[in-house]
Amino acid sequence: MSFCEIVLVGHVGRDAELSYTQAGRAVCSFSLATNRVWTDRNSNERQEETTWFRVAIWGQQAEALHQYITKGAQVLVTANRVQARPFLGNDGQPRASLEVTANVVRLLGGRGGAGGAPGFTDADYPYSGNAGGNDYGGAQDVDDIPF
Repeated sequence: MSFCEIVLVGHVGRDAELSYTQAGRAVCSFSLATNRVWTDRNSNERQEETTWFRVAIWGQQAEALHQYITKGAQVLVTANRVQARPFLGNDGQPRASLEVTANVVRLLGGRGGAGGAPGFTDADYPYSGNAGGNDYGGAQDVDDIPF
């Protein structure tokens, strides 16, 4: 048995884009920056490293959230699928793009911590389950799990 779950908290790099597959299934995609800050032991200087992720969320969550995921917004993402896709950078050097398929996206605050989308509460967020839990784009019903 194996298991993967990733939790990211970061800031959105650009406004989310909503698109649809040929079959009519919604997908919302956006970039997310996470930062790691530490103090260098030798120089005692503050260091910072930013890691970028490409995030996709599917189905009804994509349609409900895309308008609230704007550049600078702070979000929490949980995902059970992460892939590194190799590519060549503009300088010809090999690079990798980290892509996650989100199960849940939560708005934590607006730009600079100024609050989330106005009037958007958990009661307005009916799709907090698995974004792609079954072939129909809805959450997997707990009664359908065979264990």
